[in-house]
Amino acid sequence: MGEVGFFSYKGKPLVRKGSIIYYGYMQDDVVAMLTVEQSHDYMDLKISDRILLQLISTNPNTKPNDIVVKYTVKYGLYEALDIAGIWIDRYSNKSGI
Repeated sequence: MGEVGFFSYKGKPLVRKGSIIYYGYMQDDVVAMLTVEQSHDYMDLKISDRILLQLISTNPNTKPNDIVVKYTVKYGLYEALDIAGIWIDRYSNKSGI
């Protein structure tokens, strides 16, 4: 586990609320929001199939139409988290969005 009470993936915290997973640090310029749109049961587990991945600005001064910086649909949680990590790293290295 990363920070106290949070699971992490590649050093960034994961927070889940229902079918939405937030990935990244809220004090950074952007975080990823992953919405599980479709899943299937495998034994006693729910496996995520279709995931809407959105990179969102955490700047409180961002206009509502500009909050979503980038988005895509991925199939599988690993693929979505992998792309989310790349996007966060790229946007964190920019001086602004």
